[in-house]
Amino acid sequence: MQSTVLSRADDLGAASAASHGRSAASWGAIVAGAFVAVSASLILLSLGAGFEFAAISPWAGHGISATTFTVTSAIWFIVTQWISACLGGYIAGRLRTRWLGTHTHEVFFRDTAHGLVAWSLATVVIALLAAGSVSSLLRGGAHAASQMASGAASSAASAAGDSSTPYDIDKLFRSSSTATAGTADGRAEAGHILANALMTGSIPDADRTYLAGIVAQRSGVSQEEAQKRVDDAMSSLSEAKIKATQAADGARKAAAETAIYTALAMLIGAFIASVSAALGGRLRDEHP
Repeated sequence: MQSTVLSRADDLGAASAASHGRSAASWGAIVAGAFVAVSASLILLSLGAGFEFAAISPWAGHGISATTFTVTSAIWFIVTQWISACLGGYIAGRLRTRWLGTHTHEVFFRDTAHGLVAWSLATVVIALLAAGSVSSLLRGGAHAASQMASGAASSAASAAGDSSTPYDIDKLFRSSSTATAGTADGRAEAGHILANALMTGSIPDADRTYLAGIVAQRSGVSQEEAQKRVDDAMSSLSEAKIKATQAADGARKAAAETAIYTALAMLIGAFIASVSAALGGRLRDEHP
């Protein structure tokens, strides 16, 4: 008899709530779950940084490689996403308002929706925090770049006073004799010639002969030895350029892989948050 009275009271309460047009969303529980998810994410990310799961040492032979960085950081991000989503979704489902006289299927849908909304809110908050960190980093980089530009301008002005001119201007005043090279010791002009050769991909025969003549005249070696030095310098610069290109391409691929891992982890995190909220809501109804 008592259960019948309670059931009718529940039905009346549900009808009253429906008549007033109240939202089925328990925003207090959603916000609480989102804050729990954000806090858990920050704790786990800080813990991962402490264990160097997302750090590369600047010293050769120390730290972890770029490939290892991508794998370890992706795995740790996945673990962070799943744990935080599970906690946030469970809290959102367990703390939500009890729905009286609602069909079981509708309760399940609302619980999963609560977990999904809590996960979405936590994701937006973390994205805003990350955006703030990136913007701060960009501001610092812009400040450093402006200082570097000012230094470069000062260096360029000093270089102009020392007759250290670019490649094209050096070429205009190039002497037919290497004994009267356009610079004090020929090093600046040699640097311009090598830089132009590296940019174009090859060194013209005239520049090669002229540069070898400067090297031979300044160092006292034979013309053949000077040409060998020029060729060796070009080979070293070409290898360095290839390595830099490969490193840049590797960084691009690592960033693409990290983006894929991030998207997959977030999708699975949304699913885990929904399931956890359904579980928390079910326990909430079983133990009112």
